[in-house]
Amino acid sequence: MNEGHSAAWDQEWDKAIASYRKALEEFPDQPKALNSLGLALYQVGQFEEALQTYQYVAKLSPNDPVPFEKVAQLSERLGDLKMAVEAAMRAADLYLNQRDADKALENWVRVTTLNPEHAAAHSRLALVHEKLGHTQQAVVEYLAIASIFQRAGSADKTQEMVDKALQLMPASQEARQAQTLLKTGQLLPKPVRTKGGTGPIRMAQVKELKKPSQTDSGLDPVGEARQKALSQLAEILFEYSDESPAASQERRGLAAIMRGTGQLSMQSAEQTKVVLHLGGAIDALTRNQDAQAAEELDRALEAGFSHPSLYLLLGLLRSKGDRLESAQRHLQHAVKHNDYNLAARILQGQILSRKGQLKEASLEYLEALRLADSLVVPADQADEVRQLYEPLIETQQNQTDEEACRRLCENVNGLLARPDWREQLHRSREQMPKQEGGIMPIAEVLLQAQSSQVLESINRVHQLARAGFLRPAMAEAFDAVQHAPTYLPLHTLIGDLLIQEGRPQEAIVKFGVVAHAYGVRGEVAQATKLLRRVIQLAPMDLSARTRLIDQLVARGMVDDAINEYLELADIYYRLAELDMARKTYTTALRVVQQSNADRAWNVHILQRMADIDMQRLNWKQALRVFEQIRTLRPDDASVRKNLVDLNLRMGQEQQAMTELEGYITYLESKRQNAQIVQFLEELVAEHEDQHLLRRALAEQLHRAGRTPDAVAQLDLLGETFLNTGKKREATEVIQKIILMNPANVEDYRALLAQIQQSTL
Repeated sequence: MNEGHSAAWDQEWDKAIASYRKALEEFPDQPKALNSLGLALYQVGQFEEALQTYQYVAKLSPNDPVPFEKVAQLSERLGDLKMAVEAAMRAADLYLNQRDADKALENWVRVTTLNPEHAAAHSRLALVHEKLGHTQQAVVEYLAIASIFQRAGSADKTQEMVDKALQLMPASQEARQAQTLLKTGQLLPKPVRTKGGTGPIRMAQVKELKKPSQTDSGLDPVGEARQKALSQLAEILFEYSDESPAASQERRGLAAIMRGTGQLSMQSAEQTKVVLHLGGAIDALTRNQDAQAAEELDRALEAGFSHPSLYLLLGLLRSKGDRLESAQRHLQHAVKHNDYNLAARILQGQILSRKGQLKEASLEYLEALRLADSLVVPADQADEVRQLYEPLIETQQNQTDEEACRRLCENVNGLLARPDWREQLHRSREQMPKQEGGIMPIAEVLLQAQSSQVLESINRVHQLARAGFLRPAMAEAFDAVQHAPTYLPLHTLIGDLLIQEGRPQEAIVKFGVVAHAYGVRGEVAQATKLLRRVIQLAPMDLSARTRLIDQLVARGMVDDAINEYLELADIYYRLAELDMARKTYTTALRVVQQSNADRAWNVHILQRMADIDMQRLNWKQALRVFEQIRTLRPDDASVRKNLVDLNLRMGQEQQAMTELEGYITYLESKRQNAQIVQFLEELVAEHEDQHLLRRALAEQLHRAGRTPDAVAQLDLLGETFLNTGKKREATEVIQKIILMNPANVEDYRALLAQIQQSTL
């Protein structure tokens, strides 16, 4: 088995087949081996044997829908439509038993595609669509069932299905038409075989989603915009036609959008013309008299009326004929309005495609997709989605392949120019590979040459992976890459599969390559996410961490970048590369100082730099770093102590005392006198031979009222001076003790006299 999987991974299908056959000699009824064999046979074009293999698996596992689904697919390919239908129905029922409605729907659609008059399949589609809230699709299926019943001579059932469709969607034009046909004794349209995945209920290419938050209107974006424009024109006309006193006072709707700056800027005669022509345009549009409507709107424009709804309608009407330049001029005005920008973009794309300007058309379609995509994601993600289109649009501006531009235009137009466009966007988004920690634009997949095949392949990859068939899943993923070599989420999916297979090093390489590609395209957020995954898998990967830092800085995520700098520096430190560690800290410090990052980062980084300098015995450099920290944190006792200590080590006693006096002054200003004594006691304990520190401690003890302790410190100092022959210094110390007037002051006077006598 493993040999077969390895061969399949390398796409050596003949070798894989031989290995699977060998495995089956020992275990002839092993479903996994049989499924893998079936896949390999399919890959080399041995469809009949592949079919036989899957038929055998279906007998062994009668409750598993997958082999029945494969039988349906292969039977269809071999022309046995009856077997294909039976197998697909069986697969659908099994998927439904497993509560996998999306796969059940997919197989029922396959049945209705092969046999448009299969009543049972249409019935199941209708019921499941209705239950899932897919009203438009359910209506289509109920009408298909009605047509089948009518031709079977069942008038009651026919009426029942049409009534059901009307009940679900009273505004459905198709359902109303069906009702009219029944009343007049005419035949309903026959169910037709869907083609290419563009029909209203084609599910094979995409997964089912939850019901969109915004209900489909039954119109495509252009139809929706036309309806809205008509409504707005009617409202404006109604407002101006209202002769009530209140309306006369508040009438600004029409006047505000006419030439001039005020309500009286247009003569009464011009206003009358506008009203007349608007009324004529609305009447013509409701009767589908496009030429007459365009003429009336033109006259309203000439009379001084200017409004986005007029521009949208004129652009739409002119685009239907040969006046394409005129249509474009009007649409350029309409695209600036939120109500009409989506429709205007689509119309511009269609016009430019007709004119053969495919690159310009593709850019308009991408802008349209950006608008549409942002409408179907949660509101808090809309801005992010719109931003994600920026690098894609920029890349498309440099596109020179006309065929690629043409495919993009066709893909976007096919997705948006349909009544259920919102639901289709939801479905397409759901079908795309999930990106860890974020969202991606739908355009990612539509930019590929064969987007429908890619989506279907991705679906199969997920199915195989969930079932534990990792090698076949990988083979399917590599096959999809052949159709969409630049679709980066697919490459990410391959990396995920490599991790599941226990091949982390290969996954690291894959993620690194994909991250680089995202970075080149300007999609820094995606690059960052993948680099984080690389670091999770390989914390010591210095190259990946360095690239991640660059991406974080580019995104302005300074705190995250600094954290990564510190992690990188720690790695260098653990590797004993102290020079590189300090260099990394220095770079991090520069980033902090050039940004609005928290000042606490300065202290944190400087402290680590100082630690390295101390370990390397570079006291001079450490001293400079601690001086910087002292400026930022004057209250940090440890920093103050290090400054005194370093100066003493370097033989700079005067500088040490200057530092000490500075800190004492600071503490006194904060009324923290007790801390002064504690600080000095710690210093003296570490530097017992430093007489200046002991003098300072004695002075502070005396000031604090601890005279006996002060005398004890001076006594030790005096003794040290006497033992080293420094009688003058000893005399000065004893004189200080006498001034403090301790209980045994006479003993010190006697000692002083003795020392003085000895020096004569």
